[in-house]
Amino acid sequence: MKPMSVYMMSNRPGGVLYIGVTGDLMRRVWQHRTHSVPGFTDRYNLVRLVWFEMHETASEAIRREKALKRWNRDWKTGLIEEVNPMWRDLWPEISAP
Repeated sequence: MKPMSVYMMSNRPGGVLYIGVTGDLMRRVWQHRTHSVPGFTDRYNLVRLVWFEMHETASEAIRREKALKRWNRDWKTGLIEEVNPMWRDLWPEISAP
């Protein structure tokens, strides 16, 4: 079983947030960055990966994603800023060889 990722995309520090879950974080973030899949992230230009965490199973990841989507904005911002206070784009960290 391959690891699953829960992640957050944004358009800028403190900007619009999108929470997703995937089995291939690099491919999924690339899709958001290149606008290859129409939808919410494309419409709001959410191309900056600002937070992610890995999970052993799909059920764990989906449970975490659903929980995060119920969180209020301040809690989500706090979670991001614990590990990424400047809201840097984490794409280079996951895409580096």
